[in-house]
Amino acid sequence: MRIKKVAIAVGLLAALTVSLAGCGGGASDTLGTQGAQAPAEEVLPTPEPTPTPEPTPTVQTVRFSASGDNLIHEGLYNQARRRAQEEGKEGYDFTFAYENLRDFYAGYDVNWLNQETLVNDAFEPSGYPMFSTPTGISDALYDIGFRVFSMSNNHSYDKGSQGIESSLAHWASLPEDVVTAGFYPLTEEAAAESDGLSYQTVNGITIGYLSYTEYTNGIPTPADAEHGVVYLDDTETVSAQMAQMRPNCDVLVVSCHWGVEGSHEVTDGQRQTAQWLADQGADLIIGTHPHVTQTAQWLTAQDGRQVFVAYSLGNFISAQSEPDNMIGAILSVEFEKTIQPDGSSSVTVQNPRLIPTVTQYENGYADIRVYLYRDYTDELGAAHGNFTLDRSYIQQVLESSIDPEFLVLE
Repeated sequence: MRIKKVAIAVGLLAALTVSLAGCGGGASDTLGTQGAQAPAEEVLPTPEPTPTPEPTPTVQTVRFSASGDNLIHEGLYNQARRRAQEEGKEGYDFTFAYENLRDFYAGYDVNWLNQETLVNDAFEPSGYPMFSTPTGISDALYDIGFRVFSMSNNHSYDKGSQGIESSLAHWASLPEDVVTAGFYPLTEEAAAESDGLSYQTVNGITIGYLSYTEYTNGIPTPADAEHGVVYLDDTETVSAQMAQMRPNCDVLVVSCHWGVEGSHEVTDGQRQTAQWLADQGADLIIGTHPHVTQTAQWLTAQDGRQVFVAYSLGNFISAQSEPDNMIGAILSVEFEKTIQPDGSSSVTVQNPRLIPTVTQYENGYADIRVYLYRDYTDELGAAHGNFTLDRSYIQQVLESSIDPEFLVLE
């Protein structure tokens, strides 16, 4: 029995061994090569390379305005003195005269003005015919948004060489963003300090400014003057200054004090001079002096550039006594600079418009101030001192003196 038990045990062990071999031996090898392969990795498509974007030009823009003759008569500085006194201040407060245009000028990057009179405190204030304006006016002009001032005009020599030097010293004392043009060095000593050529860079565009006059009311350049004007008929000097400035600026603005006072007609001399300035390299020509509005036009320079000229912006503000002297225009343009990927650039003058203004005062030249025409009413015109100035008359003057292509009444 003991042997039998052993035999049975051995038999059971042998059977178990065979059974295990059948499950885990050859059958396992067969399944491993035929039915139990690991899944292959998924092959994704190769993404297309992102194309390199083509370089595009960079465009920079400056919105530029130019306003006409800032002609400061006695009535204007007297009212400014009274207003300062009423406010308990010393000096002069000219703000009231310009306040109506504050929001308008805020819409521009650069505001240019023809400062018709000398500005200084070296002389007592004076009006027509030999002007001198207290420095308080520059505070108001700066506050309202003006930064560029043209000073070459027929009143530049009203106070001799001291008038020029004291005015230059005052303008130089203003914030660094103030730019003036029109008084140039006349001596080697003055030229060693400054060539009198003015530049301004705004929004990546560099603007150069020149200012010339046809005459100085018969007053010659003072013999002792260190600085003075350059006359428009001094073509040698004008050409040399323009040639010196042209490579250093994107836009060259030239202002001309020219024409016939009180006349809406552009003279042949104005037209010829404008074309010559365009050929010399000017991009924008701003005309002042007639105290009334004149037309504007595009000119084609010798090199094919399109140059814009406004022959007269009329008065910005004054206390003159004729209706047409109350009507002016602000020139609005855009300078657009396009910089190509290779670094080359070009600049164009675009969208020129003439936006009318009206000077208002009541009887006795009281409360002198300036309005945009679009804000002017017949009620104001009925209260105008010396004459009635209604909107229909203003419109008639503007439409008869300015090309409708550029005139903006509303």
